[in-house]
Amino acid sequence: MPDQPRVALFVTCLVDLFRPSVGLAAVELLEAAGCRVELPEPQICCGQPAFNSGDRQTTENLARQFIPALEPYDYVVAPSGSCAGILRTHLGELFDSDPDWKMRATALAARCHELVSFLVDVRGMRTVPGRLTARVTYHDSCSGLRELGVKAQPRRLLAAVSGLELVEMARSETCCGFGGTFCVKYPEISTRMVDDKLADARATGAELLLAGDLGCLLNMAGRLARKGERMAVRHVAEVLAGRLEDPPIAAVREAG
Repeated sequence: MPDQPRVALFVTCLVDLFRPSVGLAAVELLEAAGCRVELPEPQICCGQPAFNSGDRQTTENLARQFIPALEPYDYVVAPSGSCAGILRTHLGELFDSDPDWKMRATALAARCHELVSFLVDVRGMRTVPGRLTARVTYHDSCSGLRELGVKAQPRRLLAAVSGLELVEMARSETCCGFGGTFCVKYPEISTRMVDDKLADARATGAELLLAGDLGCLLNMAGRLARKGERMAVRHVAEVLAGRLEDPPIAAVREAG
């Protein structure tokens, strides 16, 4: 790969619709890592909601649209473990009955990465632009952790943020209850899970609750708002890039 790789930023639906500042932070971090960043069209859904619901045909139809747009790039990077998990782990299996498309999808999947793991594991980033004097805690999102092995990478970069104190919560690897369509299908179970997660976060005394997946963050911010509790919620990329001038992630009005 070239010294200045051409990187396609796969923005993700939630970042595009609810938190564009995460996309801007991702661009800043990728450029700081020596990448040439582009936002190819079409910027459409990765297909995860359909995939998780068993609708492989819709997922395949979406993939047939975005694969040609992403193929020219050296890498594809998403600021989301769940979307990156679809791209890297499941893309090839959509085309088991179509050898030509399967070859294309598999080749692309090998070049797809979650943002922070790409910065650390591929680009070797060790310093970051962000500076923050605060106590924070970090939630390990399920897809990033279990499908992509994202665990040490965000902690390594957070350790490079001057003034930041990371306090690990109990059960940081336990699901927050979002789970995409899970929170819609099983709201009572989901609510109990997010309550348990937030209790662990509060016990650390942290001022900020961080994660690498906006779905988890919106879920936790929504529950905090509905309970009238105050804890700032941020995507880890915003802290690493020093983009803290925007308000913390807020509840989505339509969240359950």
